[in-house]
Amino acid sequence: VRAPATLPAPGLCCDTNAESPPLQCVLRGRWINDLGSNMTIGAINENGEFTGSYHTAVSATSNEIRVSPLHGSQHRINQKSQPTFGFTVNWAFSDSITVFTGQCFVDEYGREILKTMWLLRSRVDSMKDDWKATR
Repeated sequence: VRAPATLPAPGLCCDTNAESPPLQCVLRGRWINDLGSNMTIGAINENGEFTGSYHTAVSATSNEIRVSPLHGSQHRINQKSQPTFGFTVNWAFSDSITVFTGQCFVDEYGREILKTMWLLRSRVDSMKDDWKATR
């Protein structure tokens, strides 16, 4: 998910000064990536855990794409302004699961941007096919 928010998040401004708090990246909300996939993350609890949904715009399956649940965690030890996070999407339309890991950044224009990497695991019929199960 490379997902810049279309507008700066409420409460964020594009400039700071010595009296302003630093810009913070907030995961909660709706994110859209450059392929048109969208993700919604709900409230993040005191342990950094969150849930939400992911609607992918791309898939290797011929099944109808459906909104799928996600569960994740944000690193909250030091309350950093640009947190690391991870989440798992259990695809509702295939026998696959994807894990994402990344960091939330605020760019020089005050826009929140997620930089992530992902790993998808598909079900295979036997251990000999294990080599082709992960992308």
